[in-house]
Amino acid sequence: MSRLGKRPVALNSKVKSDYKDRQLKVKGPVGEMSFTIPEGVELDLTKEEIKVLVDFDKKEGRTIGGTVRSIINNMVHGVTEGFTLNLELVGVGYRAQVSGQKLTLALGYSHPIEYPLPKVVKAEVEGNTKITLKSCDKQVLGQTAAEIRQYRPPEPYKGKGILFVGERIIRKAGKAAKASA
Repeated sequence: MSRLGKRPVALNSKVKSDYKDRQLKVKGPVGEMSFTIPEGVELDLTKEEIKVLVDFDKKEGRTIGGTVRSIINNMVHGVTEGFTLNLELVGVGYRAQVSGQKLTLALGYSHPIEYPLPKVVKAEVEGNTKITLKSCDKQVLGQTAAEIRQYRPPEPYKGKGILFVGERIIRKAGKAAKASA
């Protein structure tokens, strides 16, 4: 990780960054994010790049330096392009709807499930079964997808549930039928 941590994070002309009191703020066309820089890490900020400064010869420096650099890189990517996750509902009668910041799921339960989306996450539903989640914050986006998926995790016998697009479920064989004598 130390090799990655030593590389600077490139900023393009669309990104504005500000660093005061250990608080890094990054603003771009998609959104705005902030991150508190941990103790022992310093940043060298210019208009073109952000460098993470730690002692990469020590193990603690390598681990925290690489992590901070990855978080900052994700922030810059998120505010310029954003992140996208696609979910697919597989099952008879499974449907999804979006109204404002509320996702309504019909997943075979006796009642519809209403999931309030975080402010930084936007959802779109295509054809009642494909959910597209978009956000500038990678961590919040992944957590939101995981929470939605927990309502109906994929099951191995029929392959039903909430799946990431392109995910393959390894199917198990059901009960073997008895041979008649």
